[in-house]
Amino acid sequence: MPLVLILGSHVAGSRVGGTLASLALAQSPMKIDPVHVPTTLLGRHPGWGAPGGGPVSPDLFAGMLEGIAANGLFALVDGVLTDYFASAEQVQIAARAIDAVKTANPKAMILVDPVLGDAPGGLYVGQGVADALGEYLVPRADFLTPNLWELGYLTQTAPKDLLQIHHAAMALGRPSLISSVEKDGEIGGLLVDGTRAWLSTHPKTLTPPKGTGDLMATMFLAHVIDGQPAQQAMALALAGVSYAVQRAQDWGAQELPIVAAGYKAWRAEPLALTELG
Repeated sequence: MPLVLILGSHVAGSRVGGTLASLALAQSPMKIDPVHVPTTLLGRHPGWGAPGGGPVSPDLFAGMLEGIAANGLFALVDGVLTDYFASAEQVQIAARAIDAVKTANPKAMILVDPVLGDAPGGLYVGQGVADALGEYLVPRADFLTPNLWELGYLTQTAPKDLLQIHHAAMALGRPSLISSVEKDGEIGGLLVDGTRAWLSTHPKTLTPPKGTGDLMATMFLAHVIDGQPAQQAMALALAGVSYAVQRAQDWGAQELPIVAAGYKAWRAEPLALTELG
């Protein structure tokens, strides 16, 4: 049974971050076992208002990882998924944990979702966190999954069309799946691996629930661990996201219905792929 170490937020009443990843992975056809080490403990997504709770201290975060390592679990980790960090210290601790996982199992896949901000609000983590992500985690990633705004922030560019997005992603120096990419009235992802790029899109929803990027990253990593080529993993992940968003719209759900829709989301037919270069 595959195992994924999740380093990210626990949000009790919202389906986002590490909470979403844990629920989604447990429902996957691959039966992936999630091990979630929280970076923050919140009652709800801040988009709803005051979330309640707060950040996990660096000492507590490090201590949990030490306990997991002491049980020999790092050697069993097939993938590491990172999302939101509350402090630069947490980022540095996460980097050390990733190094330890890679030492114990060099085949483990590292997916860094560089949670920094989004349009139109911009940066919503501290500057120290943003700097630490670029310094410590981006170089350790096997795959990056920034949204379009985060891609621009990390590369100090403002990419708009597909060619500009492709060139900016190449500058990251890591295979990257860029979310929130739009073309011909649809939205989806652009997977960039060096000079090659693949696009996959689905119809837009005016007000999708929070967490679509988190779900895409989670499903993408799971399919990669399962042996799918990265471009096919993207097509499958985005199909799952599209299915979950559509069910949320049909049911009037304010959060992504990960539990109710998860089984069929994982089994959705992959979206079409277009190779751009």
